[in-house]
Amino acid sequence: MNAVADGRVKEGERERRRIRAGGFTGPTSGLAPGNVQANLVILPKALAHDFLRFAQANPKPCPVLAVSDPGDPRFPSLGADLDIRTDLPLYRVWRHGELVSEPTDIRDVWRDDLVGFAIGCSFSFEEALIEDGIEMRHIALGTNVPMYRTNIPCVPAGVFAGPLVVSMRPLKPAAAIRAVQITTRFPSVHGAPVHLGFPASIGIADIAKPDYGDAVPVGPDELPVFWACGVTPQAAIAQVRPEFCITHAPGRMLIADLRNTSLAAL
Repeated sequence: MNAVADGRVKEGERERRRIRAGGFTGPTSGLAPGNVQANLVILPKALAHDFLRFAQANPKPCPVLAVSDPGDPRFPSLGADLDIRTDLPLYRVWRHGELVSEPTDIRDVWRDDLVGFAIGCSFSFEEALIEDGIEMRHIALGTNVPMYRTNIPCVPAGVFAGPLVVSMRPLKPAAAIRAVQITTRFPSVHGAPVHLGFPASIGIADIAKPDYGDAVPVGPDELPVFWACGVTPQAAIAQVRPEFCITHAPGRMLIADLRNTSLAAL
């Protein structure tokens, strides 16, 4: 179904164009409901094979939705007019593992040897949770989802290794059980949670101090529920220290024309 035939997909194009024009730089959670959102990793071709192996070895945090040809800033399977150099609200540019800038457009640093990876994002399964009546606290508060480094190691591949990063949503126990059931249907956007409750047992010392994103309150009758997160590659990049790479800024995703329902396994 094309963008003209489906108004909701057209909304995804409209959001990309707004972002491309500099009209939005905030978190994309809740934008273009029904459309797939993706994390972004852009690496030199020399590292692309190792990163693909890393993603395949760690499908929970790094489910690959699309891979670009070297030097090509497009993902045709995700959107006909999509340009990964301009269509995210905020990027991160890394040199030798150090964050050097957070631009809204990366055309001036684009290179012919760069390969882009679109990684599934938990924002895609949030639609199904909301439709089931489960509150997404960060959306209700208008903030970015909280994300944390854990003490859970990823499976290393080639030069890539690092800790699992998780995103957290506070839920009452009954809603947490339902969330497990719902998100299990979406393995290509992180699937079921990796941990419920007891953040200290996965290396999170203070739930009020996320490593990425914004803190949200967790009620006394709620469990913190943790899903594998597509920011995990950024933790690996910090250890690998490649001479150059680009990622999305946490919470600022690529909005595709692909529908969330197309990713459901059941």
